[in-house]
This record gives sequence, structure tokens and C-alpha cells, in this order.
Amino acid sequence: MVEETVFRIENLRKSFGSIQVLDGIDLELRAGTVTILMGANGAGKSTLVRIISGVYARTSGSISLDGREFSPASPAEAIRAGVVTVHQNINDGVVADLDVATNLTLDRLNGRGARAIFNPRRVRREAAVVAERMGLQIDLGATVADLPLAERQMVAIARAMAHEPKVLILDEPTSSLSSVEAERLFEVIDRLRARGVAILYISHRMSDIRRLADIIVTLRDGRISGVFDGPELDYGGAVNAMLGQKISLGNVVTREASAPVLQIENLCIAPGSRPFSLTLGDGEIVAVTGLVGVGKTAFAETLFGVRRPISGSMRLDGRPYAPCTTGQAINQGVFLVAKDRADSGIVPDFNIYENISLPFLKRSSFFSVSNRRRERNRARAQIASLGVVCRTERDEMDTLSGGNQQKVMVARWLSEASRMLILDEPFQGVDIAARRDIGSKLRASADGRATLVFLTEIDEAFEIADRIVVMSEHTLVGEHRNADVNIDKLLAEIAGQHRMVI
Repeated sequence: MVEETVFRIENLRKSFGSIQVLDGIDLELRAGTVTILMGANGAGKSTLVRIISGVYARTSGSISLDGREFSPASPAEAIRAGVVTVHQNINDGVVADLDVATNLTLDRLNGRGARAIFNPRRVRREAAVVAERMGLQIDLGATVADLPLAERQMVAIARAMAHEPKVLILDEPTSSLSSVEAERLFEVIDRLRARGVAILYISHRMSDIRRLADIIVTLRDGRISGVFDGPELDYGGAVNAMLGQKISLGNVVTREASAPVLQIENLCIAPGSRPFSLTLGDGEIVAVTGLVGVGKTAFAETLFGVRRPISGSMRLDGRPYAPCTTGQAINQGVFLVAKDRADSGIVPDFNIYENISLPFLKRSSFFSVSNRRRERNRARAQIASLGVVCRTERDEMDTLSGGNQQKVMVARWLSEASRMLILDEPFQGVDIAARRDIGSKLRASADGRATLVFLTEIDEAFEIADRIVVMSEHTLVGEHRNADVNIDKLLAEIAGQHRMVI
């Protein structure tokens, strides 16, 4: 029996000015079916979700719900029609200053037919019903802002479930959940599926996908690149369709590492994940690749002292290494080029040389007075080395293109010697020319440190790395020298189809 199509998207397009973000999307969501949507960063997933949930208006195309035109002018209108979204940003799904009970019943309190007089007992009673249905074991009187991240996520999901939707959209819902909490969510999804709810589930976690998927749809560059249906889902094929059918091998002349710089033993970076070990050597560039959400950024932040590991140990140049702060990491020669240059990288109000010098002001200061000449000279050297397109080192950061801003971020951490350089998605949002400039500089300057680069795009790993390590479910599952790589094996590891302890 073929499930009824509840929600249909046909030839959907969305442009922002001259930029085409979605280009002819066709998608069906069936009653009682979990459709997994996979796509790399920038594929258009967030834009698609915002159109469905009433945040954005589409440029062209049609959307129908139960055979009728669906064009919500706001998220509230989408919810009233029966299309409910749990966004990846938890703050979009909860009101942090209110208690759990009020959050779970907030939409009923503010919706049509709401009573004029607020009745705390009724609110608590209705919230208890929602919590029990969800399996939510949280103090209903607790303020949401005081809850751990995982419990806030569960409150946001429970609030969405309270609407009893026809279509439920879940955007990376397990990103903050433990395995026990995730399984509780899966059980709720199973019940919703049995009741005929059409579910669009956005994730790259292969454990989620294997547990839930009836259909897998892949999105690449604003277009549907693959649809995988049937009793035997082709997980490897889905990953390949998401990444692109053709993977070009680089022409890197690999080098063997010399003395060990960083030694990782039985490191566990997330609750319930398998510990892993890894050794990085002097002069070596290692790429860690894997899907979005598998733990690459968590690994990078653990190395840089942003977060603490669950268990395990690290040694830097043979000495115990366990930074509690980023300052401790920097003082020991471990630097990080952060993933999001807008939030964690550039200071827009500072010029180029001030941005480059920022983490090292104490080193170029005398009695708290910075040596501006030294800072400018150092910046000029890095500008020339990386080919930053600007007039002078005094140019403001917001006058630079995205690629040149990224070069400045790399220049910052190359301006001082390090023992361990970590780069989290350093090529994100840059053009091919900037990518090659940054990659060439990293390889040319690799001696004297270990370099660890976190990348989602496989092509980028082939262009820069001596060794490629695959990450899945917050652990390492495969390792390859960047020479005569078995592509099928690599993709299988990325898809979670092959596990090996390294």
C-alpha cells in the first residue's frame, strides 16, 4: 500500500537578489513516513525549511498540504495549518525566561480560543499530559534558561509535538541529545509515524538515519541530487549523491611525520561515543573528514580548551596536555582557526593588522604598550605570503571579500610559531583561488608543527592532507594515506557502513 502524499513541493525556487539558492525543488512527504533530508553546508536545507515554516516567501513554484495551496505568511500560520518545525537553533523553539510548563502550553495559551484568565493549575495539568506523551522527565516548574542544553532541546521538541501536527519538520534534533534521550525521541517519532504524521527529518548522523529513514533525499547546490527509497536503502549512494558523484584526487606529495607532537589516547568527546586514539607528527598535515554533525567541531574545541573531554588523555611533545581555557592552549602553542569567522574570528571594527595581532598583544607589548610597528611589519609579511588583496595592512576588515577575510584569519595564527595548528573548515565560503593560496601556505609552512584540518568536502582533504582520517558519530572510524586512496572504502566509512578502531 502506497502512503498518501500529505505535503507536496513542485519546482520550488528561491532567490536572494541575483543568487539562486533553491533551483527547482520537487519533494513529497507521505503520511506515516520519515523522509530524511541530507545536504552539505550551503546546499539550501535551511532556506527550504524556512519557506515551509513561513519565515521566507518562495520566489516561484507551488506547495500544497492535503491537496490545497499552502503559502503561510508566518510561522504561526504554518502551525495553525498543521505544519510544525523544530529548528536547529533551540532558542527558536523555547522561551528561556518561562518555566517548562508554560513553554509546553504556550501556543494554546496564545492561540485561538485561549481563555482570558491564566490558570496555573490548568497549565501544569496540560503540560503534564504533553510531558508524559513525550516521555519528558523534567521539573515542569523549572525555568528553561536554567536547564542543560539537551533538556532545553527536549522541551522544544515536546512543545512542537503538542500541536499534533500533520507535517513535522525536525532540523538536526539530536545534535544536543545523549543516546538515551535520542532513543526517547525516536520512540515518539515512531508513535507519530504510526498515527500518520508526515515527518521531514534533517540529519547527517548515520545512527539517526539508519534508525528512522523510510526515504532519503539528498540536496546539493540547491537541487535534489538523489532520492533513495525501498526496503534496502543505499546509504553509501546517498552520501555520494550529497557530496557529488565525482571526487577529484589531489596531487599532494605526501610526507611522513617525524617526531610525535600530539598523542591522543582513548579520547571520548561526547556521551556514549566510542573512545579513539590518534598521533600527529611534526611536519604532517592530517585532514579529519566526515558529514556535518559527526563531532568535528567538538573535537577541535576539545583540543583548543573550549570544552573538556568525557575521558581519555592527551600529550603534547610528550607532556600531559589538558587545557581548561583557550588561553592555556595558546600559551602551549596550540592555535585554532575557528569555523565561523563572523562569530569567532574577525573583529569587524579592527583593521587587518589589529586582527592579526589580537591573540598575541602581550608578546608585542612593553609595559602594556603595544609595539604597533612590529604588529604592522608582521601583518605586511603575512599579507604578502598569503596574497591578501588589500591596499595596506590598515584596511578595515569589512572592506575585504570573504576569501580575503579568511586569509587574514589564517594569517593571524601563522604569524606566530605553533606546535599544533587546528583549522575548522578553513575553506568554507571562499573561492577556489583563495582555497589554493591557503592550502599552499599551510603545506609550505608545515615543518615545526603538526597541522589538523577539519573538512566536510572530500576534495579539499585530497588537495591538502598527508593523511585523511574519517569521523563518524563523534569517533574516528578510518584512516588513509593520501595516495591511492580506496574511494569506495572512504565513502563507506563516511556513511557509517564500515567501522575500524584506530
